[in-house]
Amino acid sequence: MDLGNADSWGDMIYFWIVPIVMGDAIFPPVPSEMVVITGGALSADGRANVALVVLLAALASWLGDILVFQLFKRRLSHVLDRWKWGRTFHLAVHRATAQAGRSSTYGAIIGIRFIPGGRLGTTAAAGIANVSTRGFSLCAALGGLLWAIWSVGLGYFTGAATKLPFWASSLIGVGLGLAIGAVVGVLVTRRRGTRSPVVDGPEEELDF
Repeated sequence: MDLGNADSWGDMIYFWIVPIVMGDAIFPPVPSEMVVITGGALSADGRANVALVVLLAALASWLGDILVFQLFKRRLSHVLDRWKWGRTFHLAVHRATAQAGRSSTYGAIIGIRFIPGGRLGTTAAAGIANVSTRGFSLCAALGGLLWAIWSVGLGYFTGAATKLPFWASSLIGVGLGLAIGAVVGVLVTRRRGTRSPVVDGPEEELDF
C-alpha cells in the first residue's frame, strides 16, 4: 500500500476504523483520532463517504466502551475484591464517583473521550463503580457519536479549507483536536451534579 496515495487510503479506511477505534478503548496509544480524522480528510477530497466514516467510528467507539465496561463490571472488579488493596481501591472509586455527582459522572462518560487516554480510565471506573448498564450504554453511544462527528468534522473541514494533501490536513486536524478537545473534556468533567448514579455497595445497581 502506498501511504502517500489518497486512493489507497480511501479503499482501506473503512476496514481500519472499527478495529483501531475499538482497540483505543483498551490501549489508548492506538491512534484512533488520527484514523478517524484522516477519514474526514479523505471525505473532503472525495475519496471516502463522510456519513459512513462517522457511523463506523461511532459504532466502534460504543462497542469498545461496552467491552471495557463489562470486563470491569463483571470480572476485574471482583478480582480486585480478593485483596485488601483491591477493596480499598474499589471503595475509593465508588466514593470519588459519588462525590462527583450524577451530572458529572455521566457527563464524564460522554466528554472525557475528547481527551486522549481519558476514555479507558472513565470506562473502567464506571464499570468498577457499578454504574447502570443502560445509563452507561446510552452515554457511551451519545459520546461516541459526538466524538465521531467532531473528529470526522475536523478532518473534513481542515481538508476543505486548506486544500492540502489529505495527510497534511489530518495532522492539522489532530493538532486542533488535541488542543480544543482537552479544554472541552476538562470543562465537562469539572461540572457538578446533585445526585450520583453510584450506590453504597458494589453489588447494587442504580438506573436512570
